[in-house]
Amino acid sequence: MNTAAPGIAGEKAMVVVWDRFVRFFHWTLVALFAIGYFTGGEVESVHIVNGYALVALLILRLLWGFVGPPTARFGSFVKRPAETLAYLREVGRLRARRYLGHNPAGAMMILALMGVLAGTVTTGIMMTTDAYWGAEWVEEAHEFLANTAVGLIILHVVGVLVASFQHRENLIAAMMTGCKRAD
Repeated sequence: MNTAAPGIAGEKAMVVVWDRFVRFFHWTLVALFAIGYFTGGEVESVHIVNGYALVALLILRLLWGFVGPPTARFGSFVKRPAETLAYLREVGRLRARRYLGHNPAGAMMILALMGVLAGTVTTGIMMTTDAYWGAEWVEEAHEFLANTAVGLIILHVVGVLVASFQHRENLIAAMMTGCKRAD
């Protein structure tokens, strides 16, 4: 879908890349993770409700990754590990190919974050059950996974900034509007 007026000198054609649900998922995930991270051990009732909201959000995104529009489907952007490593080498050389949707590193980050967050909420739910109530290893796993998510988030933000610089486009704005340059 073109969003730029045709024929205007200097205007770049824009296309919708990320649908509303993908953008809703992304920014809601940011908010829910922040709330969960900063309420852990402090405001237990908020932390628990927030965790269940994260579970629902992750399930919806997983489903959307199979039935959503083409750019939301995992099959359209998840690449083999060898392709992802080759892409990362090219990023290091500042000559990585521009992708209209998620690049291979971004795709790997999506899978890593979803996996780590799934583990985080799973261990969180385990801590509320009779079987694992007070189990220190479950609490330690929960904290480790939450902190691992923070590390992945930092890598993700750095990757977004590097790609934005390298391709001269504002990927943060693109994840808000859903639109990127067509070229």
